[in-house]
Order: sequence, then C-alpha cells, then structure tokens
Amino acid sequence: MGKKRKERRGKAPVLENHIKTTRRTRRLKISSGLYIAPSFLGVMMFFILPFTVVIYYSLIDNPISANFVLLDNYSSIMGNTSFRTAVRNTFTFAAVAVPLAVVLSLLLAIVLEAKLPFRSQFRTFFLSPMMVPVASIVLIWQVLFHYNGAVNEVLVKLGGGKIDWMKSDYALIVIVILFLWKNLGYNMILFMAALASIPKDILEVARLESATPLQTFFHIKIRYLSSSLLFVTIMSLINSFKIFREVYLLTGDYPYDSIYTLQHFMNNKFRSLDYQTLSAAAILMSMVMIVIIGILFIAENHFGKDVEG
Repeated sequence: MGKKRKERRGKAPVLENHIKTTRRTRRLKISSGLYIAPSFLGVMMFFILPFTVVIYYSLIDNPISANFVLLDNYSSIMGNTSFRTAVRNTFTFAAVAVPLAVVLSLLLAIVLEAKLPFRSQFRTFFLSPMMVPVASIVLIWQVLFHYNGAVNEVLVKLGGGKIDWMKSDYALIVIVILFLWKNLGYNMILFMAALASIPKDILEVARLESATPLQTFFHIKIRYLSSSLLFVTIMSLINSFKIFREVYLLTGDYPYDSIYTLQHFMNNKFRSLDYQTLSAAAILMSMVMIVIIGILFIAENHFGKDVEG
C-alpha cells in the first residue's frame, strides 16, 4: 500500500505538469490563430473568393442566365485571333525582356562590386526610374521616339531615315528598352546584396587554389545567387506582364500589332463587359504562370540544394 501511495504521489506532479503544458499549448494556438485571422480573412476576401468567382464566370454562358457551359468559353477563346495574337506578343516580350533584365542586372552588379570610378553616379542612373512616376517615364520615351523626336534626329544626322517607332516592327524594341531601364536598378540592388552575402572565406580559398574569375563565378557565386536569381526572375516575369501601363499611355487601346498584349485584350473585353471570355483568359493565364513559376522553383532547388545543405 505504501509503495502505491508513493507512486501516486510521484505521478501527480507529472500529470499536473502535462495538463499545464497542454493548456499553455492550447492558449498559444488560440492566440496565434487570433493574430493570423485578419491576414487570413484578407486573403480569403481579396484573393481566394474573387478567384473562385472568376472560375465560376468562366464556366457559365452569362451572369444573368448562369447556365453552365463547362469548357465552351475556353475553346471559344482559344479560337479567338486577337487572343492568340496577344498571347504570342506577351510571351515574345517576356522571353526577350526577362532574360535580358536578369543577365544585365547581374552584370551591372558585378561591375559595381569592382569599385570602379563614378560608381555612385552609375548606380544613380539605373535607380532613378524607381523614383520617377510612370507618366513621366512615358513622356521621356515620347520625346525620344516620336517621329520628330531625338532618336530620329540622330539617325538623320548619321545619314539614315526617320522611323515611326511606335507604329512599326521596331515598337517591341522600344518597349523592351523601356522595361530594362525601368527594372535594371531594382534587380541590380538585389544582386549586389546577394553578392555581398557570399562567404568571403570560400572566395579566398578559390583564389588560393588559383581559380579563374569565371570558375569562381560559375562554381561558387552562381550557387549562392540561386535564390536571388529565382526571385529576380519571378519579379521580372511579373513586371513584364505589367508593361501594359506604359504601352497604353504610349499608344492607347489598340497599339501596333507587335505590342498588342494580353492586358490590352483583357482591358478591351472588360470594357465590353464580356466577363466569360475575360474570366477564361485569366484562368488560362494563371495556369501558365503557375507552371512557369513551378519550373523555376524546381530549377532553383536543383542548383541551390548543395549550398543550402
């Protein structure tokens, strides 16, 4: 009997501590849930619920009768000539502008890391678009690439002819240059921060082992830059789909064919209240973006796993 009483007395504090720990954990979960609740409600209200409504609109014939037509809207939009043109132009622009934005900003970061003369002025030149409103940037481009603008004046002095830049096949080049000037500064700062965070002892070992600068870059620096490369690529990709603002201010609703983008198509459909076509296009766009970003994450995980380990 005495042994059993002692065992019960010994178990009592353990049980009491377990109960206290359980209550503390429960209170922590409740308080954490209360802190997360506003953000969760915001995401539900402004992202998940609207996206659900978009899916619903893409599956019906119109908002009034609301008859389900399943994939008819998707097949209809895939046969739309304007949609196909917009998709081709958008992905052509992204395929040209995004790699250039990533590579050039990385090269600029490496150049600025070398502490060249006039380094601060060089950096200011590429950071200035971040402080200038979009309308002002567009005004600068209008002055430069107008038919009677500064670029054509230079071409005439060099013996060439004038070009109507925004109404020719050169319009895409003008928009790519605008995109690069606008985004290189931000990307460059991100890469400079990533380069500064690379362990100096590893770079010193590579130098002592007589590694060339190219070997150091491709075998060491690029590994540590993998996460920054992923982030910059995704941000540049997103920004390439937002170039509509600049193109719209330069050329209006219906620009030259080579710069007619998905945003133009969606904006025009929104004005005509064609919600079904607009919703189907948005869903297809989202699916493509998810696939592209998924591929980028897989690539980053493959090339950066040895660094993380």
